[in-house]
Amino acid sequence: MTDFLYTEMLPLGADETPYRLLTTEGVSEVTLGDRAFLSVEPEALRLLAYEAIRDIQHLLRPGHLAQLRSILDDPEASPNDRFVALDLLKNANVAAGGVLPMCQDTGTAIVMGKRGQQVLTHGDDERDLSRGIYDAYQKLNLRYSQMSPVSMWQERNTGSNLPAQIELYADTHAGHELQYEFLFMAKGGGSANKSYLFQETAALLNPQSFERFLDEKLRAIGTAACPPYHLAIVVGGTSAEYALKVAKYASARYYDTIPVHGSDEGRGYRDLEMEQQVLRMTQGFGIGAQFGGKYFCHDVRVIRLPRHGASCPVAIAVSCSADRQSKAKITREGVFLEQLETEPAHYLPEVSDEHLDDDVVHIDLNRPMAEIREQLTQLPIRTRVSLTGPLVVARDLAHARIREMLDRGEPMPQYLRDHAVYYAGPAKTPEGYASGSFGPTTAGRMDSYVDLFQKAGGSFVMLAKGNRSAAVTKACEENGGFYLGSIGGPAARLAQDNIRKVEVLDFPELGMEAVWRIEVEDFPAFVVVDDKGNDFFAETLRPITQIPVGPPR
Repeated sequence: MTDFLYTEMLPLGADETPYRLLTTEGVSEVTLGDRAFLSVEPEALRLLAYEAIRDIQHLLRPGHLAQLRSILDDPEASPNDRFVALDLLKNANVAAGGVLPMCQDTGTAIVMGKRGQQVLTHGDDERDLSRGIYDAYQKLNLRYSQMSPVSMWQERNTGSNLPAQIELYADTHAGHELQYEFLFMAKGGGSANKSYLFQETAALLNPQSFERFLDEKLRAIGTAACPPYHLAIVVGGTSAEYALKVAKYASARYYDTIPVHGSDEGRGYRDLEMEQQVLRMTQGFGIGAQFGGKYFCHDVRVIRLPRHGASCPVAIAVSCSADRQSKAKITREGVFLEQLETEPAHYLPEVSDEHLDDDVVHIDLNRPMAEIREQLTQLPIRTRVSLTGPLVVARDLAHARIREMLDRGEPMPQYLRDHAVYYAGPAKTPEGYASGSFGPTTAGRMDSYVDLFQKAGGSFVMLAKGNRSAAVTKACEENGGFYLGSIGGPAARLAQDNIRKVEVLDFPELGMEAVWRIEVEDFPAFVVVDDKGNDFFAETLRPITQIPVGPPR
């Protein structure tokens, strides 16, 4: 018989997070019997949630910004790596102004809290935190993305971005009795959709099998979630859902202080050597920061967990260029929130970036579509282009509506015949601005429409982020179409510097998913798929052989 020995699964080390004090109000120490308790009022929880959401929509951690700057300083970085990194740094500076959020997909609000045993609240913590999140999405220039199921097939936008995902736990650690700790996250659809679970076996647990596995699965992540990524890989786990949750939090660097060596008792640990091996592997993919190069990932976390002998879950998750999370705590001293970078300008290079624009091809979108396509057919894939003129904006629900029109025998709308289509959906427009944050959405969700739309005379030039399926490459070759890749991530900078006018064109009842007409100036993009069957990502990503049947949900 083995002696009883309790081992915490993922013991955290000392918290060296820099915090700023929000308030001392709503927090007090009371004595009941011979024990001290921390009393937390509802308003303290509401304020903390509001301030956390506001911060993470506009500010980034200093470490993340330093990693972006290091790309600019790395002689091994490709020109496209540096171009993307510089654009993301510019975007961070625009977002830090507190008006335009860093990404137009302002995400699902996620809160994880650990409450010490001697922390007293009014007992409705989820409601109080939700109220703060509600206030943030109502008052700030954020987007409502949460869909409520009215029936199995019908949904409606909740109009508040609620419900949030809130998970609260009891913290039984000695020394934490009078402390309430939190992790706040805003998780957009792009990066959330790149969370993967694989149910493997012990046959994976050798260097050769694991390397082959990762080479396939990591390439398949693609660029739709806006790299460079903070990549997390979890091997093992007492359940599939636990492995996935650890991967999500690890991508936010929440588990950075756990042990770095295993034990006989079932403790999880970070494998630092494997982290470096995987990072080198991703650098060799050639995918880079979206358009070729070295920086597919900023860094990698690999966590090895105990497992049932018959199971070996493997979870993969990423945090994208909108690296939105913040730790927080409530103690005797008050309510504290992680100090994010409020002055990101000092991460920008002092030299001009004009050299990055030497090979840009300018495209006038005011011309007839035939002339635009004639210019694009002369450009090889990887060519950087600058777009000026009108674009039509349409994404998932608008594409589904248009397909229904075609199924009824109605013609392709003239606006998709005459203009390039940008897959996107704006956040709220601040007063005095032409547009709210307005970055590209994931192109792959519209793949099933491309051939049908092009054969009906529309969608010949598409603009979005991420890689496309082989079916899109084939459709463009057969129909004379093009896919231009936009940089995923700099939604605030695009709104401030490149979008001059926005107006609803069709389906206004769809809200942010309506069809819009926008005017852009010097909008940056790359030729990804041309009309000759060439696909930039085909060289670095495994081809996607299946596409959704029916309209994407």
